Amino acid sequence: MIQIDNLHKRFGKNQVLSGVELSIKSGGIYAILGPNGSGKTTLIKSILGMVIPNTGIINVLDTNIKNGWRYRKEIDYLPQIANFPNNIRVGELIRMIKDLRQKPSDEDRLISLFGLEPFLDKKLGTLSGGTKQKVNIVLTFMFNSPLMILDEPTTGLDPGSLIRLKKLIQEEKKKGKTLLITSHIMQFVEEVADEIVYLLEGKVYFKGSIEELKQKTDQVDVEHAIAAIAMQTTDA
Repeated sequence: MIQIDNLHKRFGKNQVLSGVELSIKSGGIYAILGPNGSGKTTLIKSILGMVIPNTGIINVLDTNIKNGWRYRKEIDYLPQIANFPNNIRVGELIRMIKDLRQKPSDEDRLISLFGLEPFLDKKLGTLSGGTKQKVNIVLTFMFNSPLMILDEPTTGLDPGSLIRLKKLIQEEKKKGKTLLITSHIMQFVEEVADEIVYLLEGKVYFKGSIEELKQKTDQVDVEHAIAAIAMQTTDA
């Protein structure tokens, strides 16, 4: 699904990615974790072609993404912050994204699932942060692509919507999709992720299952395991 070899990215004097090696197989949920500044967002944007690495190779869906763009049609992306015009209405935005993607969509079910019917004629600028996030989730999940990238998908969600999101994620996994997820909520990660990828200072310090992470750090939950591995890498 995704193969990354010797990936380097520098912004000015700031080395953000330092020789990242990563292999993601088809199917399953991968949580990409790490402290702020570890390179998570740069890695994701490199996979999406939004950041051009200095050196290295990225293959997505058996395609070298350098100088290519068509592979992006097979990715559904939920950004951490989606900047849409405040004066556009929710229904208009959904129709616009459908026209741009030109793919079969399932927005009606998702609109009902998240209770967005009363907001379809509302302008985005009038919505709360949580409601905007529900709209973004609809825009991401209404298509049927083999790869999904969700950057902090739980932001602003109430408990009921969070439960629905977790159910959606598991449904997509059952379809054989691959999901990359970033989150600072370790309980959420523990509930949904199959594998953990831990980044620090632009390098992959751990990749494996949650159970392997717990065994490696001798901890009983993901939150303490991540804290332990962070301390190990800092001490090293």
